[in-house]
Amino acid sequence: MKIWKMRRNCALTPSQLLKFYIALVCLSLTVATGFLLVGVKMILIFTAIELTAVTAGFLIYCRHALDYEEIEISGTRLLVRKFIAYKESVTEFNTRWVKLSHLEEHQKVFFVEQTGQRVEVGQFLRREQFKSLIAELKPYLG
Repeated sequence: MKIWKMRRNCALTPSQLLKFYIALVCLSLTVATGFLLVGVKMILIFTAIELTAVTAGFLIYCRHALDYEEIEISGTRLLVRKFIAYKESVTEFNTRWVKLSHLEEHQKVFFVEQTGQRVEVGQFLRREQFKSLIAELKPYLG
């Protein structure tokens, strides 16, 4: 069995992001409290807007932090697993009939296809990894 796993390159894991978010909220609330004690009540509006925007951004980031694509070959079975935005899809192919197609040279993805089924793969790969993955896969396909 051979497995290739491609992940999104994220700087922070969701748990690290949560810790950073809590620290950021505490800092914002501390600054807002300081201004509130001086008598600037308008700071509450700006702090609420800031924390709403930061929360929305972090939720979007977190939604895609765990995204991955995986290609698994076991005998004559090829599985393509994609986990994008908490939705998992698994597509099964037969290695004897599957074909890899790369439409254009500058395109960042390639397709794994077999009669009626087509899956886009490679969105998390860097340029230099792209061609080596296709070259690694070809000997396993019939």
